[in-house]
Amino acid sequence: MTTSEQYETIIVERPEPAIVRVVMNRPEARNAQNLQMTYDLNTAFDRAVQDDAVKVIILAGNGPHFSAGHDLRPTGKNQAGVDFPPVGNWGGFAEPNAHGRFAREQEIYLQVTRRWRNLAKPTIAEVHGKCIAGGLMLAWACDLIVASRDAEFCDPVVTMGVCGVEWFVHPWELGARKAKEMLFTADVWSADEARRLGMVNHVVPRGDLSSFTMELARRIAAKPAFALKLSKEAVNRSVDIMGQPAAIDQAFALHQLCHAHNLQEFGMVVDPAGLHPSVRKTANVK
Repeated sequence: MTTSEQYETIIVERPEPAIVRVVMNRPEARNAQNLQMTYDLNTAFDRAVQDDAVKVIILAGNGPHFSAGHDLRPTGKNQAGVDFPPVGNWGGFAEPNAHGRFAREQEIYLQVTRRWRNLAKPTIAEVHGKCIAGGLMLAWACDLIVASRDAEFCDPVVTMGVCGVEWFVHPWELGARKAKEMLFTADVWSADEARRLGMVNHVVPRGDLSSFTMELARRIAAKPAFALKLSKEAVNRSVDIMGQPAAIDQAFALHQLCHAHNLQEFGMVVDPAGLHPSVRKTANVK
């Protein structure tokens, strides 16, 4: 029997003893990721990793979409390192200008996503509807991606004057030429194209998405826990040796340079012309 635990922005389900299902639960915001969700997810993932009975973690979204990305609107708890205990080791959250901005984004975008990518247990993203910008980071941090046929993926951040999202693994997920095309155009790519490019493992009908993902999780959970952990470690370290961590870090530095340029050009860290009208006037981007 499924059990569940409610957080402020997520629901943690235990459909079976060996499987945890973490469900983003801000449907009214299309599961846009605010600071509360970032740390709710981090707590839930850490608890699942520390529970020796858990072998597989599924990440899903409640409502019409998986995730609309980072929530740029101001919220009650929005101070990294103040409203939530930091998980990284950078510090400097209260410093002015580029120092403080770099510290904040280092903590809540780069380092926390790296932690999730390196969780010691297999993770599966269960993606439906829109998966945009920061939503891509959530899916890309997972080991496997199962998508419904209606799933659509997009990184439109170039339209905001920034060189892609902070967890910059586009060349690894899409291949270099497609990564350039999708960044330059900010076009949407379908679930079928994502599978063809190797980014998505399986594409299934929307009505079968959760059951298919659960069955895949069961097949994985039937394997020895230590072998699963070390298999994941072996693949991740192979990608690391190919240079992925250094590539992500240099892209993150370029991302910060874009912010600095936009601040001088527009008085805000993104080009306002690229913001959706719903957040253009209220975006917390200064």
